[in-house]
Amino acid sequence: ELVPAIFTQEKIKMAGTSSVAGEVFVDALPYFDQGYDAAGVREAAAALVEEETRRYRPTKNYLSYLPTPDFSTFETEIMRNEFERLAARQPMELLSMKRYELPAPSSGQKNDITAWQECVNNSMAQLEHQAVRIENLELMSQYGSNAWKVYNDDLLHMIELSQKELQRFRKLIQDLNWQRKSDQLTGGAKLRELESNWVSLVSKNYEIERAIVQLENEVYQLKQQQGDENKENIRQDF
Repeated sequence: ELVPAIFTQEKIKMAGTSSVAGEVFVDALPYFDQGYDAAGVREAAAALVEEETRRYRPTKNYLSYLPTPDFSTFETEIMRNEFERLAARQPMELLSMKRYELPAPSSGQKNDITAWQECVNNSMAQLEHQAVRIENLELMSQYGSNAWKVYNDDLLHMIELSQKELQRFRKLIQDLNWQRKSDQLTGGAKLRELESNWVSLVSKNYEIERAIVQLENEVYQLKQQQGDENKENIRQDF
């Protein structure tokens, strides 16, 4: 069954100007078209997909046109050393506690004032470090809960903004779908009207062509009858 070109063009207008591979326009109106659940439709669609996959069989390396990625671009020295350690299957180094130790001078340096001074300086540094840690713990105990409350409030505000943005996009998608449905239903009704007019015009053309053929036959018969009468008159005259 032939479909008038005007119907296909009208469906293209309703569906948009987007095209797929091979410049094949998508002229489907899913909100208007019927018959998707008819027998054989699913099988026919699967056959079309199978035929296309045979023509567009993917290659083994479908990213061959891209340049070779450089995975070491963002690696730091610490990351590179760690990757090398993992590649060599070496164990991870344990946390060194040497900086927290307070060793006394060795037996050979028991009477060395410089060695004892270094030990005293080390102990003073360790003591100051522990004092700073205590101050930090006291500050955290005093202000940490409020800081976490502010952080949680910021997170809740970010979540609220994200949810509002999500709702806005959902509404945009819903409005777009409703607009698409309205356009397709309107276009479908117009297509149905155009199809009805086309069928009516084709029927009228057929009736006109049949009437023309009938008139031509009558004219031919009249001419033939007139010719026979003329021949008879001429014969009578002689």
